[in-house]
Amino acid sequence: MRHLVPFLKKSPRVAVIRLAGVIGSGPRAALSDETLAPVIERAFRRGKPQAVALVINSPGGSPVQSALIAARIRRLAEERKIPVHAFVEDVAASGGYWLAVAADDIRVDASSIVGSIGVISAGFGADMFLKRQGLERRVYTAGQSKSTLDPFLPEKPEDVARLKALLEDIHTAFIAHVKNRRGDRLSDDPALFTGEFWLGGRAIALGLADGFGHLEPRMKELYGDKVRFVRYGRRLGLLSRFGVRIVEDALGTLEARAHYARFGL
Repeated sequence: MRHLVPFLKKSPRVAVIRLAGVIGSGPRAALSDETLAPVIERAFRRGKPQAVALVINSPGGSPVQSALIAARIRRLAEERKIPVHAFVEDVAASGGYWLAVAADDIRVDASSIVGSIGVISAGFGADMFLKRQGLERRVYTAGQSKSTLDPFLPEKPEDVARLKALLEDIHTAFIAHVKNRRGDRLSDDPALFTGEFWLGGRAIALGLADGFGHLEPRMKELYGDKVRFVRYGRRLGLLSRFGVRIVEDALGTLEARAHYARFGL
């Protein structure tokens, strides 16, 4: 009832947004702009928070969705003039680090994995399997590039060169985003943008993070012992709340495990 009494001093509020999982597109992705948009909007707009804290545990995923989510956070932070703090749990790598950089400062645990500023594309080639099975792949196109990187056809050097050029462009945008947000806090270590990743202490030394710190003690240090935390996250559907899963969920879990496994998690 304190908020109804105007002359009582209110405790400072920190809105906490949890960003955990693989970044993808669509409503079934753990993290996507579509699903997070209302969560992020509520966190910044409801109750005049003193600050917004991002709790991040993500191995990355879609670069486009990473950019959209980070841009939304920055737009609201600047519009509402609210500082944003990021706290890394197990990992903020690749797209996960893209999200962390949306904050004004980044705090890590000593064992947090940070970095992986690079871009990857992976797939399978099944043309030899088809050949061994006596199957012939027939593809008809209008436009010479319509069958680029078809996994059932032999790989073409020109297709690989085209893909690598696209990946380089995305990597350039990623690097520009990190440099723009981190500025002169970054070291000049040549490994910084190679896709390598590091534990918390080394990440701090490289300028990828600002120091060690966990959510509650750090926020109390900045905003006082009486700070209140208001937590925001995506809401699960009725079936998910009761543990109902379908094949698509199982496949998504396997994909997520593959993303985390790259970092030994």
